[in-house]
Amino acid sequence: MQPTTSRTPPTITADGTGVVSHAGTVLLAELADRIGLTAALSEATDGLRQRQAGHDPGRVLVDVAVAIADGARTISDVQVLADQQGLHGPAGSVASTPTIWRVLAGIDPAMLAEIRLARAVARDRAWLARGELTGAELPGSRAAGRMLEQVVIDLDATLVTAHSDKQGARGNFKGGFGYHPLGAWLDNTGEALAAVLRPGNAGSNTAADHLVVLDRALTQLPDRWRHSSTPILIRADGAGYSHALISALSAQGLEFSVGYPVTDTVREAIRLVPKWAWDRASDADGDLREHADVVDITGLLDLSGWTSSCPRMRVIVRRELPHPGATLDAFEIRDGFRYQAFTTNTARGQIAFLEARHRAHARVEDRIRTGKDTGLGHLPSRHQQINAVWTELALIAADLLAFAQTMLLTDEPGLHRAEPKTLRYRLLHTAARITRGQRKVFLRLAEHWPWTLALARAFQRLRLIPLPA
Repeated sequence: MQPTTSRTPPTITADGTGVVSHAGTVLLAELADRIGLTAALSEATDGLRQRQAGHDPGRVLVDVAVAIADGARTISDVQVLADQQGLHGPAGSVASTPTIWRVLAGIDPAMLAEIRLARAVARDRAWLARGELTGAELPGSRAAGRMLEQVVIDLDATLVTAHSDKQGARGNFKGGFGYHPLGAWLDNTGEALAAVLRPGNAGSNTAADHLVVLDRALTQLPDRWRHSSTPILIRADGAGYSHALISALSAQGLEFSVGYPVTDTVREAIRLVPKWAWDRASDADGDLREHADVVDITGLLDLSGWTSSCPRMRVIVRRELPHPGATLDAFEIRDGFRYQAFTTNTARGQIAFLEARHRAHARVEDRIRTGKDTGLGHLPSRHQQINAVWTELALIAADLLAFAQTMLLTDEPGLHRAEPKTLRYRLLHTAARITRGQRKVFLRLAEHWPWTLALARAFQRLRLIPLPA
């Protein structure tokens, strides 16, 4: 057996200067500046600035969002930006942890609403910039091998565990319930449009919450898209189904694709479907799917209660052979198939395509998972209002990553669709050296890092976006 080759131990010194290890975070911070987010947040929080020499609250919020994108889980983690000496400005440019706490604690519900409006203003500018850089303000949404050239918004909820055994003094909804945020994600790009922070014992089928998060999500869209002749598509699973939500979507002229409960009435309709009426289902690429079929049962149901509020309502059922371990009811056990249903008001299109389009809603699970990796999975405070502000900043963090990928990294296959963990390792945590000369500050990215050129090209594309006046 050959001896193992030992590595040569380096000589350790502690005199390195100008060295930083999170150089890529500057890309997100500068992106926030160039799309006008920093300025808009500064205006929204101007009332918190106590003196001219103090920290700009808008800049503080951007720094927290950048740190969340970089993996921060607590407010004290934001100091990783300050620890990169000179990277985000002179010493003291990044607010201290107590200052950040004071800023977040000073944001009341009215100011939080202004912050949401600031996000919408910045999103409008970001979409315009994306159109200039890539030729398309909004990429299409994929379904059944096609690209949907329309806005597609997915609504879904998730549970966030709270690490406390007692109810907080200010309605923090802790204990064994934690939180149950309901969010809205833009399927086209992965942008996090809106979220409502709810107590963990609130339940998921709450129409009022769905209507609030829907309104906030639509407000985030630029006017030219919100009032476009192309309908906006809203998707949700069965937990979001309610008469109030469906009626509101129809009244606003929105297309919808929402899970429909498989009740005894639906089962009876399924029994009446002749064998020849079932069509083969499509898979994610648009090909026929084995052992899966779809059928429109609208004509077999009594939908007279929807005539006034949603006259174009359709109900489509999918059946497939159950996978091992699937939970089936008595009807499914007897019939041998697992059944799922959804309702839509889309009048045209093959039902196999409409069903595959609805199933693409499952991508929201990826958005939620990455969102939990970017601030939503750990709320930092015992106080509900601070956690509500943190939630909004987590949405901003997700947006900054999505903007970077769809505006600045479109030519980088390994980064364009990478998850936050990969982006942190490859881009955000790039090492660099800061030098000064010719009245300039140079950020010299590590020469032999595999993704240095990708980061450098992203900076070049970013600087084609002019700073707001």
